Amino acid sequence: MFKFWGDGSAESIENVRQIVVRSTENFNWTFIFILAVVFYVYWNEAKKKDYKSICAGFALYGVHWLYEIANAIIGHVTGFPLWAVSNQSTTFILLVGVCWELSMMFSLAGIISFKMLPDDLSKRYFAKGKRKGISCKLTGAISMALLFALFESFLAGTSNHSFIWVYKWWGVLPVFITTYIPFFLAANYVPDMAPKKRNAFLICEWGLVAVLLIVLIPLGII
Repeated sequence: MFKFWGDGSAESIENVRQIVVRSTENFNWTFIFILAVVFYVYWNEAKKKDYKSICAGFALYGVHWLYEIANAIIGHVTGFPLWAVSNQSTTFILLVGVCWELSMMFSLAGIISFKMLPDDLSKRYFAKGKRKGISCKLTGAISMALLFALFESFLAGTSNHSFIWVYKWWGVLPVFITTYIPFFLAANYVPDMAPKKRNAFLICEWGLVAVLLIVLIPLGII
């Protein structure tokens, strides 16, 4: 049921080789419904003027796209990405490692993570005496990262190969440390930055995403 590491099996390799990026063969109307849900959530946050939550959403989602682009480049250069999604598990594959449903979930994950934090963002856990304790933002990021890494291990073990790990050294632990912790650190820390720094971060982040997509997709690299 759960898969904790890639196995390098012939089946995994063949599943990756069969991936068709941006094919509409499996397209269906759930694509539109999911988009409507995401639009509603962001519009609702904007209407409530909860701009910090919106920043959290965009911060994590931008990091997500940078990781997916890097993963696709790795796949192009080495032959296999660190992670991939199968044709049969989705209605539309955006890049080799991310499908529409997964990407839309990540567009909301930052908002969810930020809203789960205490109202007092300066709160620290395990503080006692001279011990400063651990920031609630860091604790929240690590907790969410662990949850997502464990769920990814479930996806990697599904019969339709929702997630495919080819490399034997890639699995739950590196996903948890190198991928999901940075995702949720962005979601929990960026909204609380000084406005100028926050805006600069988001502009640079999304500017880089846009440039990479515009250049690399026509070149056939991703």
